[in-house]
Amino acid sequence: MSGLRRWHPQQRNIFLLASGLSTAGSFAGLTAKGWILMDGTANPMLLALHFAALSLPTLLVSGPAGVRTDRIGCETVLIQAQWALLGAGLLGALSIPLLDGAAQVAVLLASTLLVGIASAYELTARNKYCALLVDEPSQLAPYLTSFSVIFNVGKLVGPPLGGWLVALTGPATALSLDALTYLLPIASVIWLLQPNRDQEQRSVDRARSSLLHAWRDCGITLRHVLRFTALICLVGFFHPGLAPLIATDTIGPDPRDLGLFTSVLAAGSILGGVVLQRNSHHFCHRPCLTLGCFALITAIAQLGMAQEASQRTALFMAFLIGGGTAGLLSSANLITQVGSPQVMRGRMAGLSQIAFLGGGGLSGIIAASLTQTIGLRSTFALTGAIGLVLAGIEIARRGQVVLEETDAFRSA
Repeated sequence: MSGLRRWHPQQRNIFLLASGLSTAGSFAGLTAKGWILMDGTANPMLLALHFAALSLPTLLVSGPAGVRTDRIGCETVLIQAQWALLGAGLLGALSIPLLDGAAQVAVLLASTLLVGIASAYELTARNKYCALLVDEPSQLAPYLTSFSVIFNVGKLVGPPLGGWLVALTGPATALSLDALTYLLPIASVIWLLQPNRDQEQRSVDRARSSLLHAWRDCGITLRHVLRFTALICLVGFFHPGLAPLIATDTIGPDPRDLGLFTSVLAAGSILGGVVLQRNSHHFCHRPCLTLGCFALITAIAQLGMAQEASQRTALFMAFLIGGGTAGLLSSANLITQVGSPQVMRGRMAGLSQIAFLGGGGLSGIIAASLTQTIGLRSTFALTGAIGLVLAGIEIARRGQVVLEETDAFRSA
């Protein structure tokens, strides 16, 4: 047993590293797709549809993904989802040499849609799988926040890599890299990791293993966390989808400019993740105050983006947006995991995805429509002002709310 316990920290790091490298490849591929769509049409609605194809499947899929994870086991669902991600990535890569024009755009969007569906299953299963790689409940919250940090490191490295690959060799290389990096987490889960499978709790009562029962049983505080997260994402989580347009407006039209802008967002996200990781217990203890503060940072930065400012100022505002949104999303995911019993964590991860990716997917479409009507800076001004009001109300009215404790949270 002691040898297994010594091995667990190493395998946790292996899983983190494999996931981080895969994330870097994914963002290199997304940067390449965004540049193809922007270069070919310069249509903000098409960019929004691309992000919606990635995020909106969450609304339909995350619920079944959570139920399936809690019923048949997180490891099985995780492996199946990772193979599906590999197939979807290969579809996008093959569209570059084989197709062009409208057909190529359609296949790229289909590839992104399949990635969105598979990612909903992968993230839901991964959240629960992480609990099988820790030795003590107190290790779960820091380990989950480590994934936020490693995700944003991948988001920092991937976009400039994708931008440089597009500029130097064309988008096919970036999309091929995206597909191949999915092999890393697949190999680690199948051959290298030894999770504590006996610790996994599966739902056996089919009548109580639905997403609706998870929503009802999770408690008033977690339901509010999910509702507030969805609302804030609906208002202001559009920058991932419109990143090519925002980068062109604030920095320049080169694919490397898009890589720079996305990397600055990621750098802010890393800072937000590190702050959350080092103070995970305190942030979970006052969930509404935590979410309200991160939403406030994001809203202030969006108001800053609405101003006619220098490139340096715009990048600093992007840094704050990255930190605020990463803190919000990571906090919501962490709070719903440590605040719920293990048997419900697959479904709670599904509900979290519905909140922030479903809201974010709709946000991109709304912001694209507003941009076409009133312009990009006015869109930032409007969404920033609404976010500022919502964040202020949340802090003032619910800032003192304390999270109901589970065994994992008490141990932390």
